[in-house]
Amino acid sequence: MKTNHFRKLAGSGAFILVAGFSAVAATLPTVIPNAVLNLTVTNAGAARLNIDNPGNQAWVIQSSSDLRSWSDVELVKVFNGAFNRNYPLPPGGKVFYRTFYDSTRQTISNTTTNALRLPGTLFNYAAPALPAAFLVNPIQAQDNTPLNNMITDAGATLGRVLFYDKRLSTNQTLSCAACHQQAHGFTDPRRVSVGFDGSVGSRNAMGLSNARWYQRRHFFWDERASTLEEQVLMPIQNPSEMGMTLTALTNRLAAEPFYTNLFAQAFGSPAVDTSRISRALAQFVRSIVSVRSKYDAGLTNNFANFTPQENFGRQIFLGQVGNPRATCVACHGTDNFVPGQAINNNGVEFPFVDRGLGGVTGVAADDGKFKVPSLRNIELTAPYMHDGRFATLEQVVEFYDSGVVDNPNLPPPLRVPTGPGQPPGAVLRLNLTAEQKAALVAFLKTLTDPNLATDVKLSDPFNYGD
Repeated sequence: MKTNHFRKLAGSGAFILVAGFSAVAATLPTVIPNAVLNLTVTNAGAARLNIDNPGNQAWVIQSSSDLRSWSDVELVKVFNGAFNRNYPLPPGGKVFYRTFYDSTRQTISNTTTNALRLPGTLFNYAAPALPAAFLVNPIQAQDNTPLNNMITDAGATLGRVLFYDKRLSTNQTLSCAACHQQAHGFTDPRRVSVGFDGSVGSRNAMGLSNARWYQRRHFFWDERASTLEEQVLMPIQNPSEMGMTLTALTNRLAAEPFYTNLFAQAFGSPAVDTSRISRALAQFVRSIVSVRSKYDAGLTNNFANFTPQENFGRQIFLGQVGNPRATCVACHGTDNFVPGQAINNNGVEFPFVDRGLGGVTGVAADDGKFKVPSLRNIELTAPYMHDGRFATLEQVVEFYDSGVVDNPNLPPPLRVPTGPGQPPGAVLRLNLTAEQKAALVAFLKTLTDPNLATDVKLSDPFNYGD
């Protein structure tokens, strides 16, 4: 009977697929904890092997025509928790495949050549092409790159590998990229992120686009990390996120041949230490640069490439039309769309459920203040706000139009202007029309850089088979 199904022998780590016939299973004794293997027939008529294996073992792939005599097809290695490959199924014939773990055949090493897919010439991270506005003030002054950790091609390459490596979590199931996904502007499409053990957080993972130009230099929503170099190590050690100790991490990485090679290229010697991990990760994060959006193209032609709706939305964003006029640009200024030196309370709630910066400083005047990320790629980074409360840009625009909550720390841009010496004004209500709201959303979408979500130099570098 022809079938496209497989059968798993629970706990054995072994599968057999019969092309064109019923699937059967064979018993092999070795049990690999947390390993999940699937063999299925694809629509294209191939046997598809999928291995989910946090332990990164080697697996034997064999084939047979009669279930009695087996021949090796290949020995494959799982390099970062997963392996995928298609194997041929002859038309009109039959073939049996099986895969299993053999403790005596763990002979494939994790080298730079076989574990990673890196270019022969390193990608350019150190000197990206930037628009003219990024090379002068005020944006130039927003650059938080320290003099002792300038971006190098080799350093950012190492940081890229670290960013995607599940070894950074205690059970080797979670990487930085799990909560900062390239396709979503390096953020998490879930409202709040989930840790290595299933623990649920309380905040949405922040997008990383153009983090290099966050002028206040402090990171996390509540700015509890004083530098990016400090920030990148904190999720690794957080017991609810990745659950590692730095000692365990350095020992684990130092045991990998490809890491000693990458550390030598980046820092001149193969030594693996916390400072180098921190510096490499920070270099990669700062290399996530977004400057190829429709907006950027518009800067060169007076926005002739914009639709009338997008240009109308730009005028609303800049406060050039409307009564009262929107103050978006007050907190998202310059072509980088960041707040400069300010950190603001944006009126999402009162009383405060999350104190934000106030929870770090203990100062009541800081309650409800959160870091303001760049609006670049905002279309990709839903849901929005520190707690992911808004699912769409339309909801965000509606909030700033009519939903800002009054509280003692609400800043002037979100209040009706008053004269000098006068008490703070009422909460600003923009009273935008449906047409104006749609135009504002259309403008925000022009900040999307389509290259960011697919740029290979920012993508997962590990070898997963196919």
